[in-house]
Amino acid sequence: MRIFIYSLQTAIKNLLREKLINFLTVISISVGLLILSAYVMITINVDSVINRWSMGFGMVVYLQEDISTDNEVSINNLFAQDSEILEVKYISKTQALDSLSEILGPQASILEELDENPLPSSFELKLRRDILNPSDVEQKAELIKQLDGVEDVQYGEEWLSSLNTISRILRVIAVFLGIAIFIAITFITYNTIKILFYRRRDEIETLKLLGATRSFIKLPFLIEGFFIGLLSGVASSLLLIGLHSFTTLKLIEFLPSIRALMVPLPLRPSCRYQ
Repeated sequence: MRIFIYSLQTAIKNLLREKLINFLTVISISVGLLILSAYVMITINVDSVINRWSMGFGMVVYLQEDISTDNEVSINNLFAQDSEILEVKYISKTQALDSLSEILGPQASILEELDENPLPSSFELKLRRDILNPSDVEQKAELIKQLDGVEDVQYGEEWLSSLNTISRILRVIAVFLGIAIFIAITFITYNTIKILFYRRRDEIETLKLLGATRSFIKLPFLIEGFFIGLLSGVASSLLLIGLHSFTTLKLIEFLPSIRALMVPLPLRPSCRYQ
């Protein structure tokens, strides 16, 4: 305990004696942590945007004109039992025509000239997010097309392929940037600590000559490093919160739509994805 108290007192004296160099050390480490934290925030927000885009993906199954009611019920039960399908919505011919009428608005009067409803009944399917890649969705669509009573299946092949490509490219870029930033921050921190030890080399040599053990010599430096790291972490956290607050309060005034894309602090998903 006496050794720890001595080491604590020595660390505090060193921090107060070399205020400028310790202040610069805290600034350099906190800026590095801020850059790394901001990078993580941006990466999480980009991933959140991609996840929300994928949640809007759906598959539409158009049924044949002469399909029977029993066949429709059978297909609905089949979809309901499929573990890869999260949500099934049946749209009758009448509902499809009403939706089209709402979309057309004032021009909906042209539908009154139709002798019969030309729109087919259909099912809107919401698939599990983990199978939303072009190959799996294409295979799923081909299996559904083979069902008796199914006329066609549409799912936005080009949109899904583009989303999948963008997701992979962004993840590769994120990995390389993350590694580069981590190496740069590690290098800066290493050199900062090295400078501290270089300034204390005479003190360390003196303690060695007096017969001090390695743990006795290291403990004040470890305690001093703990305080510097703690202050750097607190400073970077405050800067990150300030940057996030500025973005959410000021930038949203010019880009209101960015609110829906941002992940809140502390870092947590704003919604749960299946």
